[in-house]
Amino acid sequence: MELVVQRDSDIDNWKEVMLIYSSALKQISTKLEILNDEFQHVHRYNPIEHIKSRVKTPESIVKKLKKHGYESTIQNMVEYVNDIAGIRVICSFTSDIYQIAEMIRNQSDIKVISIKDYIVNPKKSGYKSYHMLVTIPVYLSDRIVDTKVEIQIRTVAMDFWASLEHKINYKFEGNAPDHIRNELVECARMVAELDERMLSLNEEIQMIHQGSQTEEAIV
Repeated sequence: MELVVQRDSDIDNWKEVMLIYSSALKQISTKLEILNDEFQHVHRYNPIEHIKSRVKTPESIVKKLKKHGYESTIQNMVEYVNDIAGIRVICSFTSDIYQIAEMIRNQSDIKVISIKDYIVNPKKSGYKSYHMLVTIPVYLSDRIVDTKVEIQIRTVAMDFWASLEHKINYKFEGNAPDHIRNELVECARMVAELDERMLSLNEEIQMIHQGSQTEEAIV
């Protein structure tokens, strides 16, 4: 099953749509890099470890449309598939996730469509991440196109777990044996505990550092 492109104009439209999504990703990525640089300048700290971005493949788009009962057309793709353009922001600590989300919300040209907080409310599998669906204007020569981008924000530990879950789901086509699924849930619990301990340790380090600076200033 392929995306329906019946005329040369449809092929041109497909190329343009992909260009628009790629451009939206570039704009979001640049914004995040600037915000990270600014944070380093002001607070001497980088909340973002690294950024990954991708445009969904035609095969993945068709699979998602079929799953939800939609015909595989360019129009349906744009209207009903929200994660064609996806960007993943990896940070060190859970507190960074909400700080980054707030910085994104404060951007005047970014409109937040929806939020799914899988950190407060993890999936049954144990999956944790913070998802934002946003639109950002892409400026073409003859018009402005508000383009959807899905942003996932998670810690390094959450990303490691999610990567393993993805591989398992791919190998077992979503039907992994019970003992493997149970082990994944247990690993997710351990990841959450690790994130909490690392955050607590970092906060203690910051307090000690600030205390030593205060003492030096008094002396």
